[in-house]
Amino acid sequence: MRSLALLCLLAFAAPAHAATPEQHYLDLRDRYIAKFSKAKESDETFKQHDAALNELTGMLRGLVGPVTIKGLPAEGKSNADTLFKGDSGFGHLDGLGFASEGDKLQAVVTTTTLLKHWLREHREDGMPQEIDAASRSERFYYQAIQDSAFAKYAELPIIKPTSASAAIAVLGVRGNGDLKGPPHEIDVVAIQGEKVFFLAATEAVKTAEIPACEKVWKQMMAKKVPQDSMAREDQAMDAYTKCFAREAPSQSWYAAAVKKAQSQLELLPLR
Repeated sequence: MRSLALLCLLAFAAPAHAATPEQHYLDLRDRYIAKFSKAKESDETFKQHDAALNELTGMLRGLVGPVTIKGLPAEGKSNADTLFKGDSGFGHLDGLGFASEGDKLQAVVTTTTLLKHWLREHREDGMPQEIDAASRSERFYYQAIQDSAFAKYAELPIIKPTSASAAIAVLGVRGNGDLKGPPHEIDVVAIQGEKVFFLAATEAVKTAEIPACEKVWKQMMAKKVPQDSMAREDQAMDAYTKCFAREAPSQSWYAAAVKKAQSQLELLPLR
């Protein structure tokens, strides 16, 4: 009787430990990363790498389900576009990636489970671990797509669809050099059920410098502090963008930026 009871207990307990579809994807992804990160470069290696990405794309399509985003291709591919650790672009957000010609409009669609796992993987990079905090952090927008740094200038107030549990829009600048200047990129994150949408438009709106914030920048850069010039510039940039976020709602271009962010949100299948 005792053995029978134990077998019944194990039978009920086993499903609780069964791997989820997301875990199957992550396990396969990690095996491929381990394989290709120590493989010698060759035509055959690259051929196998492309086949591995295609396999992962197929798994992601099963996890995410069908997605239709206005202005973007009907079929997405893996947003994690390299499995070679150390490569430029390694570690992007796991999900289906979509892009218009010239990457002016890009999207990633993933699940909350994959997103939470990705946030944990980037914990040591200073990535916030809560989804809401992460989607308000410029670090998220830097590491999720592309290979360019991102400076967040302001959050834009958008109306959340009733079917969504969250919707956040940010205004910023993306680039590999100086990130100080009139912001023109609008990124939107929305969550509906277990599905997470991230949409980035690089040339979304025209803005302008704000004189009061230029003054803050100059004052910060003029300070003599016992630090290197890069640290001083980082502090000046932080003060400048905080000023920009405070002053943006009073600018003539602000209403157009908010309207653009709302229209961007409406490209997503959230109804």
